[in-house]
Amino acid sequence: MSAGSNPIRILVVDDHPVLRQGLAALVGGQADLRIVGEASNGREAIQQFRAHHPDVTLMDLQMPEMNGLDAMIAIRGEFPEARIIVLTTYAGDVQVLRALKAGARGYLLKNSLHKELLDTIRGVHAGKKALSQEASLQIAEHAADDDLTPAEIRVLRLIAQGNANKEVAAQLSVSEETVKGQVRSILSKLGANDRTHAAVIGLKRGIIEI
Repeated sequence: MSAGSNPIRILVVDDHPVLRQGLAALVGGQADLRIVGEASNGREAIQQFRAHHPDVTLMDLQMPEMNGLDAMIAIRGEFPEARIIVLTTYAGDVQVLRALKAGARGYLLKNSLHKELLDTIRGVHAGKKALSQEASLQIAEHAADDDLTPAEIRVLRLIAQGNANKEVAAQLSVSEETVKGQVRSILSKLGANDRTHAAVIGLKRGIIEI
């Protein structure tokens, strides 16, 4: 593409100004790419998308007010052809699959942006999909795992917040024996040594957030 012909128009969504500045610097040196809007949370992202109709959106997942996943679902509900690339520090398989199910065309880790971002933007704009190598490996590693049930995810989230079984039971209005059974199932499915290890795994894989 020549410098003067229709650059790819990009919306950058991230709650960290320094990262947005870094992306602007990275994209700014490319004749075929142009940033047309910025947002610091999911709600702003929807507004900016409506205003600019970008060709490609770079979307962080962890943001205040509205996270990137909810913003992506909302944007694609209104604009089904939206091309969105997730930029995140997390390679957890559950989070990756959640983003892809919501319609992400790309999934990149922030520590590899300098190597992969520009080619990924161009590829996604051309209709391709792109997944970072680390995210691909995470998905492959856990492909045969048993998924936690919604009830088990609720228990795991409360465990990660530091609640004992009795407190979890009280908050969920179930018996302590029920919680103990769910904890045993969670440890087995995650291959965890104990409750703390299960919480760490759950956070790393994107099963839960705190």
